[in-house]
Amino acid sequence: MLSKKMLDSLNYQINRELYSAYLYMSMAAYAADSGLNGAANWFEVQTKEEMSHAQKFYNYVLQQGGRVVLDSIEAPPIEFKSILEPFEETLRHEKVVTGLINDLVKTAREENDNATEIFLQWFVTEQVEEEASAAEIIQKLKLVGNEGGGLFMIDKELAQRVFTPIAAE
Repeated sequence: MLSKKMLDSLNYQINRELYSAYLYMSMAAYAADSGLNGAANWFEVQTKEEMSHAQKFYNYVLQQGGRVVLDSIEAPPIEFKSILEPFEETLRHEKVVTGLINDLVKTAREENDNATEIFLQWFVTEQVEEEASAAEIIQKLKLVGNEGGGLFMIDKELAQRVFTPIAAE
């Protein structure tokens, strides 16, 4: 059974994961509109990942006998100066999410909720990967700048990303 504090925190995280999906969908639309279909694909995969994260939290709350509470989702940004900007925003956003996950772990420890703390370890590891992926793309984009050939190659690489559903537990 989840404490009220833990349940409220997990519900907040569900809503943050849904916002993340919304944010990345907006970035995908921007990239597609800019003719960067590979980057659009990368953000579409990111959208699916965030939805699966929200679903994982959702299922956990229900499994623990909690009630899921969904809030309204604020509008994400829709305009960016260049394709570098949404990736920089991605890294900033993922660092915020990492902080939220760390706060959840802290709450689980304070509430002596071992099951939730163990559940959250998957997300701790996932956030390391999320930040590293965005940082790598930013580094490459900064190397090539707005040069057509380099940007074309990076976009082609981003087109290769595929969504891998979270394994059933």
